[in-house]
Amino acid sequence: MNNPYEILGVREGASKEEIKAAYKAQVKKYHPDKHQDNPLYELAEEKLQEINEAYEYLMKNEGGASYANDGVRGTASAPEFQEVRSAINRGDLARAQDILNRSAVRNGEWHFLTAMLNLRRGWYDEAVTELQTAISMEPSNFEYRNAMNNLLSRTGGYRSGAYDRGYRDANSQLCQVMQCWCCADMLCDDCI
Repeated sequence: MNNPYEILGVREGASKEEIKAAYKAQVKKYHPDKHQDNPLYELAEEKLQEINEAYEYLMKNEGGASYANDGVRGTASAPEFQEVRSAINRGDLARAQDILNRSAVRNGEWHFLTAMLNLRRGWYDEAVTELQTAISMEPSNFEYRNAMNNLLSRTGGYRSGAYDRGYRDANSQLCQVMQCWCCADMLCDDCI
């Protein structure tokens, strides 16, 4: 999802009342009942879902949550996790890893931050695994789901491109060649 403030059409740091007013205006504009028998019905449903998620995110994270387009954002449930977020944003990955290793709390946010650390290191498979764990622990957490969607959309091209170039079947092709060679060799030995 894009910036929730932009989705609702309010400035970052808007008051609760401003957010509620913007939310109501957006809901009126995109409510699916208003677009019944219209080819844009499904688009309106998707937009309304995005508006609801943005509203939920902003209301849940009111009072201290910042939403930046880069880095790890949101509010932390433990002070140590806020420090991990800061370390990741600064690029101090060793510090972030050290704090995570020492943490006794292994909740969804711990797995999310571990995923973000792995992502910064370029360890995409490990990041996906940790994000899946975080989402399974806190399925309604929008930040985790958004991170997963972004990660999968970024890495999807890499994975499908590699498979399309034949890397997936390289071993099976080699086995087929070797089987043909062995059969041909055995047949030739019998012929002589």
